[in-house]
Amino acid sequence: MTGQLSTEQWESYDEHGYVVLDKVLDDADLRALQQRIDDIMLGRADLDYDRMLMQLDSSSGAYADAGKQSKGFKGATLDYRKIQDLEFDPLFLAYMQRPLFAEICRRVYGDIPVTAFRAMFMNKPARHGTFLPWHQDRWAFLDRDPLITVWTALDPATVANGCVQVIPGSHKYGLINPEHGSGFLDRDQATTYCPAEKVTHLELEAGQAVLLHNWLVHSSDINNTEISRRAFSVCYMDARTQHTKGRENYSLIFGEGALQPGDLQVADTSR
Repeated sequence: MTGQLSTEQWESYDEHGYVVLDKVLDDADLRALQQRIDDIMLGRADLDYDRMLMQLDSSSGAYADAGKQSKGFKGATLDYRKIQDLEFDPLFLAYMQRPLFAEICRRVYGDIPVTAFRAMFMNKPARHGTFLPWHQDRWAFLDRDPLITVWTALDPATVANGCVQVIPGSHKYGLINPEHGSGFLDRDQATTYCPAEKVTHLELEAGQAVLLHNWLVHSSDINNTEISRRAFSVCYMDARTQHTKGRENYSLIFGEGALQPGDLQVADTSR
């Protein structure tokens, strides 16, 4: 794919709150990221696991039953639900710093430094996966709302294996439930804003990506197939954004002094 979106793509994004970016990973790069995330899950990667937030999948499929989200390795298994802080892995960092994503950030934020609020692997293992309720991506502990996420399919994402579901145009509603610290809709709001006839399933080929407005209402189901639904999701944000209680430092992705793959220290983490 070229290093920028077309006018028509930006118009579609502005109208619907998302736009599919087509194939952003060729076969070799896709295989490399697939292998890398499997190596990370199995404890074979040469990186500092203590920097990584890692969460195991639920066994029930219920969101409340997913494992604890905390730093550090949780055992050699392909049944992780989430692995965050992947900007500290050289291969994933190089991908998230591609010129296409830099251009997207310039269009949304202007020519300013950009950090990653989160760079994370999201997984729905075969015949498992956690149901993700309807929500908007926002976080009350930030002093301004990050606006965009790039979600890249590492496996085919289908209705059957729990692809992302969206309500087109819902980013124009503003924050539906600002009282919830993470933007989740309550039951009545989900009924009102997310009727079945408004739902669009974002089915993607492996290697495709979609640009999402963070206020776009979205959800995903469990995985009812024999293949996993692996994905890499990056939320890019204005580098001036601060945690209101000063608890986090965010990695600079674009701008002078940005984190570089060659700068990352690796460790002998054979397990």
